[in-house]
Amino acid sequence: MAQTTQWSPEKANDWYARQPWLVGSDYIPAYAVNQFEMWLGASFDSDRVALEFTWAENLGMNTMRIFLHDQLWQQDQGGFRRRIDRVLSQAKKHNIRPILVLFDSYGDPFPDINKPRIGRPGIRNSGWVQSPGDRALADPKQETRILEYAENLVLAFADDDRILAWDVWNQPDNMNDESYGRVELPKKIELVTALLPKVFRYVRAGRPTQPLTSSLWHGDWSSPDKLSPIEKIQIELSDFISFQNYDKPEEFEKRIQWLQAFHRPVMCTGFLARSSGSTLQAILPIARKYNVAAINWGLVAGKTQTWLPNDSWERPYTDRNPSIWASEIFTSNGKPYRQEEVDYIRSMTAQAETSKAKQKKH
Repeated sequence: MAQTTQWSPEKANDWYARQPWLVGSDYIPAYAVNQFEMWLGASFDSDRVALEFTWAENLGMNTMRIFLHDQLWQQDQGGFRRRIDRVLSQAKKHNIRPILVLFDSYGDPFPDINKPRIGRPGIRNSGWVQSPGDRALADPKQETRILEYAENLVLAFADDDRILAWDVWNQPDNMNDESYGRVELPKKIELVTALLPKVFRYVRAGRPTQPLTSSLWHGDWSSPDKLSPIEKIQIELSDFISFQNYDKPEEFEKRIQWLQAFHRPVMCTGFLARSSGSTLQAILPIARKYNVAAINWGLVAGKTQTWLPNDSWERPYTDRNPSIWASEIFTSNGKPYRQEEVDYIRSMTAQAETSKAKQKKH
């Protein structure tokens, strides 16, 4: 059934109970420095995407979280739709159902589809761009375009069972303090707070059969009165609760317990910062214990340079390598960064599959 209002907790939990244990990565192909380079016709490479999905499937992964961009829709709706369809077709061949992300407050606040980006040497994710970006946020004349992008793109794929869910806005209140904080709009949080409920409303006007979410990522979620205005919107309008956490396993588990109080499915849409204790071996067992989806940042090391840690913004890794990769599972040629990690992922996903099969028998 297409949705025009938020799913009830019962409907959301029934939907989640029909899913396998969801394991995957936040996905950007190795050839792309950002969302534009992934999707633009001149650089889009479905064969490379298919290859990387093969590596994911071999781990037992069954989802990917993939970022879109409003300027891609604005420039070439037909071409963008066709390329999304090709990625979804490749995903289906490899038993992967993606979550598609419509907007993102992380990264460069001045996206320009007509200006190709080159990642800065030795700096993590320095080519990534926000959607819609500060100029569009600050311009009331662009609000209709932004909202209609959300509605019409979702409408185009509203009945597509290859899509697992829609992530309406990634980290909506991110001010990018470590990177672009000095040039961010002072009123950004205020503007996003006003826009986010409209985005949810317009996405639902596209009548999606898939559920909606927007990921929490920092702050105190231990009780409703401690939530920020944006976090309240995210929880009150999402069909399932999603969150990101790159801290030690104790913090990860605590946040799951906080979010269980909202009586909706809980999915983690971002973890893996090895030097902070957020490792695959530490986080996956906790996620499995609580039946929380586990989506780590980064499948394949590439132009985003997200194997580098966040402190690369203060001191770029141009003259040295980090002692340990922050994120990513594979090198660009498909070799595991750590063989014991991929072995562990395979063992966890295989156990989950066996467990699900036994449940179905009973």
